[in-house]
Amino acid sequence: MPTVSPPTEPEADPRVRAVFDDIRATRGSDFINNFWLYLAFDADLLAATWAEVKGVMAAPSALDPKVKEMIYAAVSAANACDYCVHSHLAAARAKGMTSAEQADLFRVVALAGKTNHLANAIRPPVDAVFV
Repeated sequence: MPTVSPPTEPEADPRVRAVFDDIRATRGSDFINNFWLYLAFDADLLAATWAEVKGVMAAPSALDPKVKEMIYAAVSAANACDYCVHSHLAAARAKGMTSAEQADLFRVVALAGKTNHLANAIRPPVDAVFV
């Protein structure tokens, strides 16, 4: 259940319209998903969040865009964000993630969760070569 209500006419606010227009241009799509629609309840928060997302996820970097989406999906799974898991897996598939890659991603997420819990339980000192 949502904790905020999206504005009835979000694009009546010129700041929201500018962000939505940039999302559309950046993604090459007219679709504005619910995350952005609901975040438009606060134009400043919307603009700041989009600027950060665009700077990390849409800007060219050392990581391939598909890999970025897969990492985002993995972190979202670890943080139990159902919305973001679905959104970023869809984006990863759109960028070429195969079913085999998705299965491997899930294996890594599951293994990392298990070994993280074990390491947190036994609290071994960090090896000097890792620092």
